[in-house]
Amino acid sequence: METFQELNLIGQAPAFRQALDFVSRYATCDATVLVTGETGTGKELAARAIHSLGSRRDGPFVPINCGALQDTLVENELFGHAKGAFTDGRENTLGLIGDAEKGTLFLDEVEALSGKAQVALLRFLQDGTYRPLGSRQTVKANVRIVAASNRDLWEMAAQGEFRSDLIYRLQIGAVRMPSLRERIGDIRLLAQHFIRLYARRYRECEKKLDGASLRRLETHDWPGNVRELENVIHRGFIISDTPTIAIDDSHFARGPSPAGDLDACGLPFHIPYEVGFRHAKRLVIESFERDYVCWALAESQGNISQAARACDKERRTFGRLLKKYGIDKSEYLPGGEHPLSE
Repeated sequence: METFQELNLIGQAPAFRQALDFVSRYATCDATVLVTGETGTGKELAARAIHSLGSRRDGPFVPINCGALQDTLVENELFGHAKGAFTDGRENTLGLIGDAEKGTLFLDEVEALSGKAQVALLRFLQDGTYRPLGSRQTVKANVRIVAASNRDLWEMAAQGEFRSDLIYRLQIGAVRMPSLRERIGDIRLLAQHFIRLYARRYRECEKKLDGASLRRLETHDWPGNVRELENVIHRGFIISDTPTIAIDDSHFARGPSPAGDLDACGLPFHIPYEVGFRHAKRLVIESFERDYVCWALAESQGNISQAARACDKERRTFGRLLKKYGIDKSEYLPGGEHPLSE
């Protein structure tokens, strides 16, 4: 059986160890679990650990970003359809629940489910049965559900945005992943873990952080949590041409760059040419994608559908970009704080 370290859950802080204790406990049963915590705290890693450490470890782990589920197709996405159910339905499809048979279906950003999707999920959770669209036959599923959210679902329920009866169904088991601000002593362990990870990935010798850099990491407020720390170490590993990684302000992600932050060739100043053409190109593309997505969210005040249209992307593809860059759409809602405005 895998250990937490093998599952990339690294840390010794009391709050983190408490979360792992709950993960271990829930892995021994089939109860539905709700994992909560800020963006970048490792909610999907916790969900994968619950799956990998339990009796379903040999079955599939199927993750889905709920913000990518189209309201008009949610039942088809979840439950599949029978051949001939609609014009393009030329064959039977399983749906996400069918894909996760004998395994775990992970519902990331469950707070993004529409009212219609919440009703469909609640109905399924009540008895574990469903009927594919266009089929007369009811199917009994052998699937575990683990959901995750970075928002307070009870607060959403009080505002009429989320069903309280669905919350009860989802949080039979509950795991809260602590922020990195609650895990200061783990920063050194995590940084060393990420350095080893990228040394293997790039087939280079391991590097070390200098003392000043470690102190810089331990005093940062980490709005992006562990995911942000990994990005900082990744960036530092790439641009360091010595065995020592020196971290300064240029290693931390910034918001959309004004024209003054670009050099004569349009390359952001914080991406040096010395990393080589391939790495520089990838970093520029990632920088552009993240900045453009942040701009679209700011313009649409957190409305995913409007932001996706502004980017000329399908809603599901836009959702993948949010997850890729650890962008919390809730921080762009009216009255929210831009995650990069500090």
